[in-house]
Amino acid sequence: MASKKGVRITITLECTECRSNQNKRSPGVSRYNTSKNRRNTTGRMELKKFCTHCNTHTIHKEIK
Repeated sequence: MASKKGVRITITLECTECRSNQNKRSPGVSRYNTSKNRRNTTGRMELKKFCTHCNTHTIHKEIK
């Protein structure tokens, strides 16, 4: 039997400020897991979320 793929997929959102800034205080990158509808949102998602390392709301982009 063939496995049926769902419409919703799980994605990971990563902070753009933490990834680009090498001189930050704490090591690590803020990441969130969420899901999206692959039919409605075909491109990469960008959401403004709270980063615990930067202590501000920053843009988080979808990674792999």
